[in-house]
Amino acid sequence: MTAGNNGASTPEDDDPFGYLYADGQANGAQPPSGGYGYPNSVNRVRPVGTRQYGQQAPAPQAPPQQQGVYGQPNAHYAAPETLPGGAGTTHAHQPSHGGGGGRGRGPNTKGLLIGAIAVVAAVVIGISVAMIGGDDDGDEGGTQADSTPTQSQESGEPSPSASGSADEEEAAELPSVDAKAMRLGGSAALASDVEGAQSDGGIYVADLNQPGSSVTWTVNGIPEDGAYTVFVRYSTTDDPQSMTLTVNGKEFGSKLNMDNFARAEDGDFSKGWTQTYAWPTLNKGSNTISVSCADGDKCNVLLDQLWLKEGQVKK
Repeated sequence: MTAGNNGASTPEDDDPFGYLYADGQANGAQPPSGGYGYPNSVNRVRPVGTRQYGQQAPAPQAPPQQQGVYGQPNAHYAAPETLPGGAGTTHAHQPSHGGGGGRGRGPNTKGLLIGAIAVVAAVVIGISVAMIGGDDDGDEGGTQADSTPTQSQESGEPSPSASGSADEEEAAELPSVDAKAMRLGGSAALASDVEGAQSDGGIYVADLNQPGSSVTWTVNGIPEDGAYTVFVRYSTTDDPQSMTLTVNGKEFGSKLNMDNFARAEDGDFSKGWTQTYAWPTLNKGSNTISVSCADGDKCNVLLDQLWLKEGQVKK
């Protein structure tokens, strides 16, 4: 059944409690049974706050009534929100209980902004640390300039006369000695007629190719016990040569490799200058290092300089 309209009354005249008063009862007011208290009153169900006073209300549109099966949802049911003038589907913000005279407050955008700034700052710091770490990794390794003599026309690299793992890092500079400051033994003698020696005055040690010939260097100022590298600068033009290295009175390892790394030919010693090295263990303080021509050695060399470096290095 659709709602009727008496044509005279308006919703503003319908008092839902009219049946409680004498004038309402005189007008035939009845206790409510789904509508207002007056006969033929219109049942206008509105969401709270949608009624406009002092204006003509639009005629309600009642949904079609259909008999549904008991216990089954009515497929033609329409929620009040879908009807004209119905309530919206969004929820109003609850008023804040804090200050501000009871006005509502929006979301806490200040806290979100602070959190976003903190995340960006953490990312920037992480990138900066990574870049700094990358720079540090690229700077590893020694950068100290090598003040030891440079070798000329060397086309090969000597092998150490004792086994061990090489440490490529540059170490602190240690003492060196020229030919004229060494103690000579056997037939060894000083000379200067072949060019290319880097000792003071171009002096070198010759006549080492006889058994018993030797040079000895007493070196002071070793900072601590440990592994060191002794370098020997020499010249040769023959097949690979080898001599005996003695450290503190004891023969050290295998023979000192004195190959023709410069590939000099025709006996031209001025083009045969090169260097070799060994890795002995020295004592703190003073040590004695000798290079000698023992039985079975090949000693056709000119000897220029000796010097030391800390650790096991190759240059």
